[in-house]
Amino acid sequence: MLVDSHCHLDRLDLAAHDGSLDAALAAARQRGVGHFLCIGVSADNAADVKALADRYDDVDCSVGVHPLDVQPGAAPALDWLLDELNHPRVVAIGETGLDYHYEPEAAQLQQASFRLHLQAAQQTGKPVVVHTRGARADTLALLREAALPNAGVLHCFTEDWDMAKAALDLGFYISLSGIVTFRNADALRDVARQVPADRLLVETDSPYLAPIPYRGKPNLPQYVREVAEFLAMLRGESYEAFAEQTTANFKRLFPLARVKSAI
Repeated sequence: MLVDSHCHLDRLDLAAHDGSLDAALAAARQRGVGHFLCIGVSADNAADVKALADRYDDVDCSVGVHPLDVQPGAAPALDWLLDELNHPRVVAIGETGLDYHYEPEAAQLQQASFRLHLQAAQQTGKPVVVHTRGARADTLALLREAALPNAGVLHCFTEDWDMAKAALDLGFYISLSGIVTFRNADALRDVARQVPADRLLVETDSPYLAPIPYRGKPNLPQYVREVAEFLAMLRGESYEAFAEQTTANFKRLFPLARVKSAI
Protein backbone atom coordinates (compact mmCIF):
# COMPACT_ATOMS: atom_id res chain seq x y z
CA MET A 1 0.00 0.00 0.00
CA LEU A 2 0.92 3.65 -0.39
CA VAL A 3 0.41 6.68 1.82
CA ASP A 4 -0.23 10.13 0.42
CA SER A 5 1.77 11.90 3.10
CA HIS A 6 0.64 15.42 2.17
CA CYS A 7 -2.65 16.38 0.55
CA HIS A 8 -5.23 19.12 0.94
CA LEU A 9 -8.48 17.18 0.83
CA ASP A 10 -10.53 20.24 1.69
CA ARG A 11 -9.24 22.01 -1.43
CA LEU A 12 -9.46 19.33 -4.10
CA ASP A 13 -10.95 20.02 -7.50
CA LEU A 14 -13.47 17.18 -7.59
CA ALA A 15 -14.79 17.72 -11.11
CA ALA A 16 -13.29 14.42 -12.27
CA HIS A 17 -15.32 12.66 -9.54
CA ASP A 18 -18.63 14.49 -9.98
CA GLY A 19 -17.91 16.68 -6.97
CA SER A 20 -17.61 13.73 -4.61
CA LEU A 21 -14.72 13.47 -2.15
CA ASP A 22 -15.92 9.96 -1.33
CA ALA A 23 -15.39 9.03 -4.97
CA ALA A 24 -11.98 10.69 -5.12
CA LEU A 25 -10.77 8.78 -2.08
CA ALA A 26 -12.27 5.55 -3.40
CA ALA A 27 -10.36 6.04 -6.67
CA ALA A 28 -7.15 6.45 -4.70
CA ARG A 29 -7.83 3.38 -2.61
CA GLN A 30 -8.42 1.35 -5.76
CA ARG A 31 -4.90 2.32 -6.84
CA GLY A 32 -3.39 1.10 -3.57
CA VAL A 33 -3.41 4.28 -1.52
CA GLY A 34 -4.27 3.17 1.99
CA HIS A 35 -3.86 6.35 4.02
CA PHE A 36 -3.95 10.12 3.64
CA LEU A 37 -2.50 12.96 5.70
CA CYS A 38 -4.70 16.03 5.23
CA ILE A 39 -2.71 19.18 5.89
CA GLY A 40 -3.77 22.26 7.79
CA VAL A 41 -2.65 25.63 6.47
CA SER A 42 -4.51 28.20 8.58
CA ALA A 43 -6.68 28.78 11.61
CA ASP A 44 -9.61 28.97 9.21
CA ASN A 45 -9.24 25.43 7.86
CA ALA A 46 -8.26 23.68 11.10
CA ALA A 47 -11.87 22.67 11.75
CA ASP A 48 -12.22 21.39 8.18
CA VAL A 49 -9.20 19.08 8.26
CA LYS A 50 -10.16 17.73 11.69
CA ALA A 51 -13.68 17.03 10.45
CA LEU A 52 -12.31 15.10 7.47
CA ALA A 53 -10.04 13.06 9.72
CA ASP A 54 -13.02 12.29 11.95
CA ARG A 55 -15.12 11.31 8.94
CA TYR A 56 -12.71 8.84 7.29
CA ASP A 57 -10.87 6.02 9.05
CA ASP A 58 -7.92 6.28 6.66
CA VAL A 59 -7.42 10.05 7.00
CA ASP A 60 -5.37 11.80 9.68
CA CYS A 61 -4.53 15.49 9.71
CA SER A 62 -2.12 18.18 10.77
CA VAL A 63 -2.88 21.66 12.06
CA GLY A 64 -0.80 24.77 11.57
CA VAL A 65 -0.37 28.02 9.69
CA HIS A 66 1.41 28.06 6.33
CA PRO A 67 4.02 30.83 6.07
CA LEU A 68 2.00 32.53 3.33
CA ASP A 69 -1.10 32.42 5.54
CA VAL A 70 0.45 34.16 8.53
CA GLN A 71 -1.52 37.32 9.15
CA PRO A 72 0.44 40.60 9.01
CA GLY A 73 1.28 41.86 12.47
CA ALA A 74 0.74 38.63 14.39
CA ALA A 75 1.96 35.06 14.54
CA PRO A 76 -0.60 32.43 15.53
CA ALA A 77 -1.07 32.03 19.28
CA LEU A 78 0.77 29.16 20.94
CA ASP A 79 -2.21 28.41 23.19
CA TRP A 80 -4.43 28.07 20.12
CA LEU A 81 -2.02 25.70 18.42
CA LEU A 82 -1.51 23.52 21.50
CA ASP A 83 -5.28 23.28 21.95
CA GLU A 84 -5.74 22.22 18.32
CA LEU A 85 -3.01 19.61 18.68
CA ASN A 86 -4.97 17.88 21.45
CA HIS A 87 -7.41 16.49 18.89
CA PRO A 88 -6.76 12.71 18.57
CA ARG A 89 -6.59 12.73 14.75
CA VAL A 90 -4.09 15.62 14.62
CA VAL A 91 -0.85 13.68 14.23
CA ALA A 92 1.48 16.47 13.06
CA ILE A 93 2.15 20.20 13.23
CA GLY A 94 2.00 22.40 10.15
CA GLU A 95 2.45 22.98 7.50
CA THR A 96 4.76 25.68 8.71
CA GLY A 97 8.10 27.06 7.59
CA LEU A 98 9.45 29.90 5.50
CA ASP A 99 8.64 31.13 1.99
CA TYR A 100 10.67 34.12 0.84
CA HIS A 101 9.95 33.41 -2.83
CA TYR A 102 6.57 35.13 -2.67
CA GLU A 103 6.86 37.25 0.47
CA PRO A 104 10.48 38.17 1.26
CA GLU A 105 9.24 41.26 3.07
CA ALA A 106 7.44 39.00 5.60
CA ALA A 107 10.59 37.17 6.71
CA GLN A 108 10.47 38.26 10.35
CA LEU A 109 6.75 37.50 10.64
CA GLN A 110 7.22 34.07 9.10
CA GLN A 111 10.18 33.32 11.37
CA ALA A 112 8.11 34.18 14.45
CA SER A 113 5.36 31.83 13.32
CA PHE A 114 7.83 29.07 12.47
CA ARG A 115 9.47 29.36 15.88
CA LEU A 116 6.07 29.08 17.52
CA HIS A 117 5.29 25.86 15.64
CA LEU A 118 8.69 24.46 16.57
CA GLN A 119 8.02 25.35 20.21
CA ALA A 120 4.75 23.42 19.99
CA ALA A 121 6.70 20.47 18.60
CA GLN A 122 9.11 20.64 21.52
CA GLN A 123 6.20 20.60 23.97
CA THR A 124 4.09 17.91 22.32
CA GLY A 125 6.65 15.69 20.58
CA LYS A 126 4.54 15.73 17.40
CA PRO A 127 6.50 15.94 14.12
CA VAL A 128 6.58 19.10 12.03
CA VAL A 129 5.61 19.39 8.36
CA VAL A 130 7.97 22.00 6.91
CA HIS A 131 7.45 24.14 3.82
CA THR A 132 10.57 25.97 2.61
CA ARG A 133 11.12 28.02 -0.51
CA GLY A 134 13.79 30.63 -1.11
CA ALA A 135 14.77 30.46 2.55
CA ARG A 136 17.31 27.66 2.80
CA ALA A 137 19.74 29.18 5.33
CA ASP A 138 17.08 30.50 7.69
CA THR A 139 15.05 27.28 7.55
CA LEU A 140 18.05 25.18 8.53
CA ALA A 141 19.12 27.67 11.19
CA LEU A 142 15.74 27.54 12.91
CA LEU A 143 15.60 23.74 12.69
CA ARG A 144 19.04 23.49 14.26
CA GLU A 145 18.01 25.94 16.95
CA ALA A 146 14.92 23.86 17.78
CA ALA A 147 16.79 20.52 17.93
CA LEU A 148 13.54 18.55 17.79
CA PRO A 149 13.62 15.01 19.18
CA ASN A 150 11.00 13.72 16.70
CA ALA A 151 11.97 16.11 13.87
CA GLY A 152 9.54 15.95 10.95
CA VAL A 153 9.55 16.19 7.18
CA LEU A 154 10.59 18.70 4.54
CA HIS A 155 7.59 18.30 2.29
CA CYS A 156 7.45 18.77 -1.48
CA PHE A 157 11.22 19.02 -1.46
CA THR A 158 12.71 21.07 -4.30
CA GLU A 159 16.14 22.05 -2.95
CA ASP A 160 19.56 20.55 -3.67
CA TRP A 161 21.40 17.64 -2.09
CA ASP A 162 23.35 19.88 0.31
CA MET A 163 20.11 21.02 1.94
CA ALA A 164 18.67 17.52 1.90
CA LYS A 165 21.80 16.18 3.60
CA ALA A 166 21.66 18.94 6.23
CA ALA A 167 18.01 18.15 6.96
CA LEU A 168 18.69 14.42 7.10
CA ASP A 169 21.51 15.08 9.56
CA LEU A 170 18.97 16.84 11.79
CA GLY A 171 16.73 13.77 11.73
CA PHE A 172 14.25 15.01 9.14
CA TYR A 173 12.61 13.00 6.39
CA ILE A 174 12.38 14.13 2.76
CA SER A 175 9.05 13.98 0.90
CA LEU A 176 8.89 14.12 -2.88
CA SER A 177 5.94 15.16 -5.01
CA GLY A 178 5.04 15.13 -8.69
CA ILE A 179 7.68 17.81 -9.31
CA VAL A 180 10.27 15.03 -9.47
CA THR A 181 8.62 13.84 -12.70
CA PHE A 182 8.88 17.23 -14.43
CA ARG A 183 11.18 17.49 -17.41
CA ASN A 184 13.37 20.21 -15.89
CA ALA A 185 13.80 18.52 -12.48
CA ASP A 186 17.18 16.84 -13.06
CA ALA A 187 18.70 18.29 -9.88
CA LEU A 188 15.77 17.04 -7.83
CA ARG A 189 16.05 13.59 -9.38
CA ASP A 190 19.68 13.55 -8.27
CA VAL A 191 18.48 14.18 -4.72
CA ALA A 192 15.83 11.48 -5.06
CA ARG A 193 18.48 8.89 -5.92
CA GLN A 194 20.51 9.73 -2.81
CA VAL A 195 17.96 9.98 -0.01
CA PRO A 196 18.29 6.91 2.23
CA ALA A 197 15.46 4.46 1.69
CA ASP A 198 14.31 4.72 5.31
CA ARG A 199 13.95 8.52 5.23
CA LEU A 200 11.84 9.01 2.11
CA LEU A 201 8.13 9.81 1.80
CA VAL A 202 5.85 10.40 -1.19
CA GLU A 203 3.02 12.89 -1.56
CA THR A 204 0.76 14.62 -4.04
CA ASP A 205 0.36 18.05 -2.40
CA SER A 206 -2.97 17.84 -4.23
CA PRO A 207 -4.70 19.80 -5.65
CA TYR A 208 -1.36 21.28 -6.72
CA LEU A 209 1.59 19.97 -8.77
CA ALA A 210 0.10 17.01 -10.62
CA PRO A 211 2.79 14.62 -11.90
CA ILE A 212 3.45 13.73 -15.50
CA PRO A 213 1.27 12.78 -17.43
CA TYR A 214 -1.30 14.94 -15.61
CA ARG A 215 0.79 18.09 -15.28
CA GLY A 216 -1.35 21.19 -15.68
CA LYS A 217 -4.48 19.42 -14.49
CA PRO A 218 -5.89 19.38 -10.93
CA ASN A 219 -3.90 16.97 -8.80
CA LEU A 220 -5.66 14.17 -6.91
CA PRO A 221 -4.53 11.75 -4.18
CA GLN A 222 -4.79 8.83 -6.62
CA TYR A 223 -1.82 10.28 -8.54
CA VAL A 224 0.58 9.52 -5.70
CA ARG A 225 0.82 6.18 -7.49
CA GLU A 226 2.52 7.90 -10.46
CA VAL A 227 4.98 9.61 -8.13
CA ALA A 228 5.82 6.34 -6.38
CA GLU A 229 6.18 4.35 -9.60
CA PHE A 230 8.48 7.02 -11.06
CA LEU A 231 10.67 7.12 -7.95
CA ALA A 232 10.89 3.34 -7.71
CA MET A 233 12.08 3.19 -11.32
CA LEU A 234 14.50 6.08 -10.76
CA ARG A 235 16.02 4.38 -7.71
CA GLY A 236 16.16 0.95 -9.33
CA GLU A 237 13.72 -0.58 -6.87
CA SER A 238 10.58 -2.61 -7.33
CA TYR A 239 7.37 -0.66 -6.93
CA GLU A 240 6.17 -3.07 -4.24
CA ALA A 241 9.32 -2.68 -2.16
CA PHE A 242 9.24 1.09 -2.56
CA ALA A 243 5.60 1.32 -1.49
CA GLU A 244 6.21 -0.90 1.52
CA GLN A 245 9.27 1.10 2.58
CA THR A 246 7.70 4.54 2.27
CA THR A 247 4.62 3.38 4.15
CA ALA A 248 6.82 2.04 6.94
CA ASN A 249 8.65 5.38 6.98
CA PHE A 250 5.36 7.26 7.33
CA LYS A 251 4.26 5.08 10.24
CA ARG A 252 7.61 5.61 11.96
CA LEU A 253 7.54 9.39 11.54
CA PHE A 254 3.84 9.77 12.42
CA PRO A 255 3.31 7.11 15.10
CA LEU A 256 -0.11 8.50 16.05
CA ALA A 257 -1.47 7.99 12.52
CA ARG A 258 -3.89 5.09 12.33
CA VAL A 259 -2.39 3.37 9.32
CA LYS A 260 -3.59 -0.14 8.64
CA SER A 261 -0.99 -2.70 7.68
CA ALA A 262 -2.85 -3.52 4.47
CA ILE A 263 -5.92 -2.41 2.52
